[in-house]
Amino acid sequence: MSNKQTAHEFFDACETGKGWDACKQWCTDGATFSAQADALADVSSIEGYTEWMKGLLVPIPDGHYEMKSFAEDAENGNVTAAAVFHGTHTVDAGAGITGKTVAADYVYVMDFEGGKIRHMTKIWNDGHSLKQLGWA
Repeated sequence: MSNKQTAHEFFDACETGKGWDACKQWCTDGATFSAQADALADVSSIEGYTEWMKGLLVPIPDGHYEMKSFAEDAENGNVTAAAVFHGTHTVDAGAGITGKTVAADYVYVMDFEGGKIRHMTKIWNDGHSLKQLGWA
């Protein structure tokens, strides 16, 4: 499987809330994660991030992505995915239901080693998304 195919399989499983059990097959042991977003400040592993995404789909069960771009940079050993996350907060997860929607632009940069993702960076304006949902 090519890096691009691996990244696509991982991306879809992660973004549809499958969690780490489904996503780990495409990642190296100890795969790391980073994002300059306060909502993800405590997340440093891809395992933690995939579980965070799984949890996000509890209050936003209709959450889904709209792919904008998906490209491989073989020279730098990474695959980049740009997408928009859409959803509506319709399930109470302890903070009350807002009924508000979100359309969040974001980018994943997935770095590869030995055919698996070793690190992922998420580029996302979490403050904007939290305001859209009425969570901030």
